[in-house]
Amino acid sequence: MSRPAPANASRRASALAARIASRAASGAVRAVLVLVGLFWLMPTVGLLISSLRSPSDIASDGWWQVFTAPAQLTTENYRSLLSDGAITDSLLATVLITVPATLLVVVIGAFAGYAFAWLDFPGRDWWFLLVVGLLVVPVQVALVPVSKLFGAVGIFETTLGVVLFHTAFGLPFAIFLLRNFFAEIPRELLEAARLDGAGEIRLFARVVLSLGGPALASLGIFQFLWVWNDMLVALIFADAQSPPITVALQQQVRQFGNNVDVLAPGAFVSMVIPLLVFFAFQRQFVSGVMAGAVK
Repeated sequence: MSRPAPANASRRASALAARIASRAASGAVRAVLVLVGLFWLMPTVGLLISSLRSPSDIASDGWWQVFTAPAQLTTENYRSLLSDGAITDSLLATVLITVPATLLVVVIGAFAGYAFAWLDFPGRDWWFLLVVGLLVVPVQVALVPVSKLFGAVGIFETTLGVVLFHTAFGLPFAIFLLRNFFAEIPRELLEAARLDGAGEIRLFARVVLSLGGPALASLGIFQFLWVWNDMLVALIFADAQSPPITVALQQQVRQFGNNVDVLAPGAFVSMVIPLLVFFAFQRQFVSGVMAGAVK
């Protein structure tokens, strides 16, 4: 009758070993993820530190030397940046392009996505297939014909032209994404709203948009990042006198290859603004991505 004691002790020892192994494995995974995250952030950290060093210090040694000589850090580069009219004007031009292009894509895409998901009209499925087909059309194919069209109507090398181009090429993805998201809304919920007297506009504003908030936030973040970081379209269609920040920085490199005191802080500011937008809507973005993955 005294035999079960060793068996119980063996089971407890096995359970303890399993818990230790699980925690060790979890700790190892976390350590690896931390190392990967630090490695991924290293270029950003290097750019930030370089933007806080003088041109002579940048030319003499690497940015990691600041850890042994923290006196190198200075904000003089950012004062030079704010005094550079080309960079500040380019930041304003980027905002004037990115914000309208993002809002137009989200608003028009939401209306079109709802129409394709819940409204019956002739050729709806064929029109949606056409929208899906436009997803594979590369931007480079449209550069020459759209340039001629914009030149004919007088909006070539204008902010309006860049906004319209980004809106046109952002809408297929927006419609595809939002249509699939809106189609997953329970039909009973929409029918109940209609029975309560809600029209299509009120139904769209009160029910569909409230449920589709995460998808709209995800789309807005994607569109904002695409437009803000674009250089090809801006290089061709934007006004050469007030180009977006990506083109302005490229011109600085081409004209003044050694003015790192302007390029480094300008590049960091250009990068940090999209990051702030992403972190501001991070919760909605994750909700939208997870909802799309589950559905």
